[in-house]
Amino acid sequence: MFTKLKRLQAIADTGVVLIVRLDDAEEAYQVATAAIAGGIRALEITYSVPNALRIIERLATEHPEVVVGAGTVLDAQAAYAAIQAGAQLLVSPNLSPEMLAVANRYQAVSISGAFTPTEIVNSAEAGADLVKLFPAEVLGPQYVKSVMAPLAHIPVAPTGGVTPENVGEWFAAGVSAVGVGSFVTKAEHAPGDYEPVAIAAKTFLAAVDQARN
Repeated sequence: MFTKLKRLQAIADTGVVLIVRLDDAEEAYQVATAAIAGGIRALEITYSVPNALRIIERLATEHPEVVVGAGTVLDAQAAYAAIQAGAQLLVSPNLSPEMLAVANRYQAVSISGAFTPTEIVNSAEAGADLVKLFPAEVLGPQYVKSVMAPLAHIPVAPTGGVTPENVGEWFAAGVSAVGVGSFVTKAEHAPGDYEPVAIAAKTFLAAVDQARN
């Protein structure tokens, strides 16, 4: 019954959470499916995607081995709707105590957004399982290294601008996982051919594995 622990372990095993933020519902579903085929084991469908909850429901039903979640969850209502659709992960770009309360109530993994040391600590105190450093590209690995010196006990995952080329710098700085979006979700592909997305996912996961080992 330690379902939340298993979900956290899936994130810890790969070190990656995929962010799917696309303008077309079917494209988002197909991209997510291809990324799963490429090895992704934790992902969020952002609320900005049309029919996001329906996509979450489909993916959660079809891929029980994957931690399927909702992104840009800003309040308790959105959090509960996502849980009802089958989300096992709730992600917010900011600190929303209401979202965290719903996530903890239903044992969903929670990732809370933060930008400063104060926000990182506040997210941890509010019950976030993982703190999303966002937007990470504005701050860089050196910022994380400095922040993690006193806050190494808090698991941090940068999101924004993380690539196979720089992911090693992020892990060297002390992060626990990373969020990836465009490198995988916008991998160039012909209509109906999503193999490049799966390849991009494999490439990114391999880069993370190399960075951590």
